[in-house]
Amino acid sequence: MRYQTQGTCSSAIDIEVKDGIIESVKFIGGCSGNTQGVSALVKGMRVEDAVSRLKGIKCGFKPTSCPDQLARALESIK
Repeated sequence: MRYQTQGTCSSAIDIEVKDGIIESVKFIGGCSGNTQGVSALVKGMRVEDAVSRLKGIKCGFKPTSCPDQLARALESIK
């Protein structure tokens, strides 16, 4: 699925989930090293675990972040 992000440098996130396990995450735009790191860390993780770890993370003074947007995306596909 493709999730359109809001309030971040990345514009979208492509996510593959199978049986509640994250198979792949690819951010479109954003800080390349950080988004690649987040993607690698959540691969193989249960959706619920990723959401609980990432939800609410902020980027500087922004009310959201790329990890928070990923959590929101994952919540929308549960």
